[in-house]
Amino acid sequence: MRDVAIVSYAQSRSVRRELGANEVEMVMPVVREAVERSGIPKKQIGFTVSGSCDYLAGQPFSFVSALDAIGAWPPISESHVEMDGAWALYEAWVKLQMGEVDSALVYSFGKSSMGDLPEVLTLQLDPYYLAPLWPDAISLAALQARAFLERTGRSERDLAAVAARSRRDAKASPRAQLAGDFDVERLLADPYLVAPLRKHDCPPISDGAAALVLAAGDLARKVARRPAWIRGLDHRVEPHQLGSRDLTTSVSTAEAGRRAGVGKGAVDLAELHAPFTHQELILRDALGFGDGVVVNPSGGALAGNPMMVAGLARFGEAAERVMRGDAGRAVAHATSGPCLQQNMVGVLEGE
Repeated sequence: MRDVAIVSYAQSRSVRRELGANEVEMVMPVVREAVERSGIPKKQIGFTVSGSCDYLAGQPFSFVSALDAIGAWPPISESHVEMDGAWALYEAWVKLQMGEVDSALVYSFGKSSMGDLPEVLTLQLDPYYLAPLWPDAISLAALQARAFLERTGRSERDLAAVAARSRRDAKASPRAQLAGDFDVERLLADPYLVAPLRKHDCPPISDGAAALVLAAGDLARKVARRPAWIRGLDHRVEPHQLGSRDLTTSVSTAEAGRRAGVGKGAVDLAELHAPFTHQELILRDALGFGDGVVVNPSGGALAGNPMMVAGLARFGEAAERVMRGDAGRAVAHATSGPCLQQNMVGVLEGE
C-alpha cells in the first residue's frame, strides 16, 4: 500500500446561520488556507474532489458553482461525491493509491440553515416504506437512543455527561459553535425534544466548510515536518431499511475499524462523528475504546455539525493533533445516513 498522509487542514468556524457568504465565498478561504499550509503550489496539486449535497443548497449540481472557489481553468482533474467530505477523502486516497497523482485537494461545504434540516434528511430514507411516513432525523435518533438505553442499562445521565464533556472540551476550539461549562443536573432538567433526547443530546444546525490536502510518499515528507499518515482506511454500509438491523450496535463501524487496523496498537485519541450523544457510546463500544482513549477533544459534532463537513472535520481534527505531536496514533470516524447506517474509520499515525 502506498504511503499517503494528510499534510494540511483548514476549517471555517461552525455558525448557526452564515448570512454574509454563499457557498463559494465559504469555500474560498478554507481552500486557500489548506493549500498554503500544505506547501504544495496549487497548480501542482494533481486531483481535486469535493463533498456536498444538492438538497442543502436547494439547487441541482451545486458543486459546479463551488468550483468557482477552486479555479477550474486551466482544466483540472476533478470529482465530486454527494456525501460527507470524508467520502471525498476516501476517493482521493484511492486515486493516490493508484499512483496516478502524488497530491490531492479535498474540500466540503454545507449550509444547513437554508431549510428544515431534520425534514430534509427524511429524503435519504427508504423511498417506498419509510420516507412516506416522513419521520424526521431527531425522531429516528430517539428511537435508536431508547433501544440503546434499554438494551445496555445506561441512563439519560450518561448521555448528558457526553454532552457536557463535549461542549466543555470545545471551549479550546475556535471552530466550535457551542461551547461552555454545562452542569449535568441542569441539562437533565430540560424538557425533551423527543424522548429520551433533549436539546443537548442533539447536534446544532450549522453552516461551514473545510479542506485538507493529501500527499504521497516523499512529497509528504518534503512538505510536512510531521505528516499524519493514513495507515488504514475502510468504510462499510448497513441495510437501508432500519428494521433490518440492530440500531443499538454498529456492526459496520466495528468491521471498518477492524479492517483499518484500529486494534493493532494503542490509540491516543479519537475523533468520532457522533451527532447524537448516544451514538458516541455506540461507536465507543464498536471500536472497543475504554476510558483511556480521549474522544472528541475538539467537541465533535455536538459542538458544531455542518452537514457534509462534520465527517471530514473528524479526519482533519485528528490529523492536526498528529501533526502537532499531541498524538502518536489517532482514529478518525465519519458517518452518513440515518442512525449510523454508513461508517468510515481511519487510523492516522506520525512518523
